[in-house]
Amino acid sequence: MRGVVFDGQQAVVVDDLEIRDPGPGEVLVGVAAAGLCHSDLSVIDGTIPFPRPVVLGHEGAGVVEAVGAGVTHVAPGDHVALSTLANCGACAECDRGRPTMCRKAIGMPQKPFARGGKDLFQFASNSAFAERTVVKAVQAVKIPKEIPLTSAALIGCGVLTGVGAVLNRAKVDRGDSVVVIGTGGVGLNVLQGARVAGALRIVAVDTNPDKEEVARQFGATDFVAGVGAVRELLPDGADHVFECVGRVELIRAAVDLLDRHGQAVILGMPAAKAEASFVPAELFLDKSILGCRYGSSRPQRDIKLYADLYAEGRLLLDELVTRTYPVEDFGKAVEDAEAGRVARGVLTF
Repeated sequence: MRGVVFDGQQAVVVDDLEIRDPGPGEVLVGVAAAGLCHSDLSVIDGTIPFPRPVVLGHEGAGVVEAVGAGVTHVAPGDHVALSTLANCGACAECDRGRPTMCRKAIGMPQKPFARGGKDLFQFASNSAFAERTVVKAVQAVKIPKEIPLTSAALIGCGVLTGVGAVLNRAKVDRGDSVVVIGTGGVGLNVLQGARVAGALRIVAVDTNPDKEEVARQFGATDFVAGVGAVRELLPDGADHVFECVGRVELIRAAVDLLDRHGQAVILGMPAAKAEASFVPAELFLDKSILGCRYGSSRPQRDIKLYADLYAEGRLLLDELVTRTYPVEDFGKAVEDAEAGRVARGVLTF
């Protein structure tokens, strides 16, 4: 079968991947579509260290082909969105409703793929850049068949991360002011999460003026080209600032733009050992700096919620898909993503 493999030197599309059958508590999914996320590119450029060779991709949707023993919530033929969260469901963090903190869901990559007799790692417990993938049952969330799979694919990362950061982590409230630094795939979902939450002022910040139209479509009430212009709109600062780029100077700017009691939420991924600075005295004004893994999501709950919001016309999914590419055009998809020509490019099988 086809898939995208990174061997440590280059990412290439191959057609000779093999995958094992699902075991107990696992699901085999025929992937129909997968979004190209910055995290996939970060594996290639080394920002995210990951063992290799590895089958890339982590934002996908498809159709269940087979289930292992004990799986009852999905069946062959069901449409599913895939989460990257292979949490155990039994530890204290899972029991508290914090599956993103499950220690068994972090740093334990499996090897369900093979090529030429050699096992390949699975990226983010998912590897959606393959015609088929095997995931833990908890990662496969049934969705209505009315949702196009090219759109549903984006729920599993960009939507869960961006909208979840607003609703689950920051808990943005009606009337709040929100600043979103960076309007890529995650930033657009932060914007629409803020809109859904009822924020009154939503300021999008991006150096690319071509992104203004789509930022306003997703919920921005204002658009500025740099963080320096935000204070002209919000002289006292913002209740919430989301950094969605992953640059340490913008993390510092996010803290500096806060009003008293404000929260800076860090969503962008700097280099693993990068350090950011801030003025500690400012925190005595009840300001907070929050990390956020995967939108602090509970995927079995949140994916269903976002599917319902989509059906009601309150959550945009189709509009996130700028362009689709057959998987063979992976190189072109990467080129467009790196040039900022797409909000999200989606690979199809």
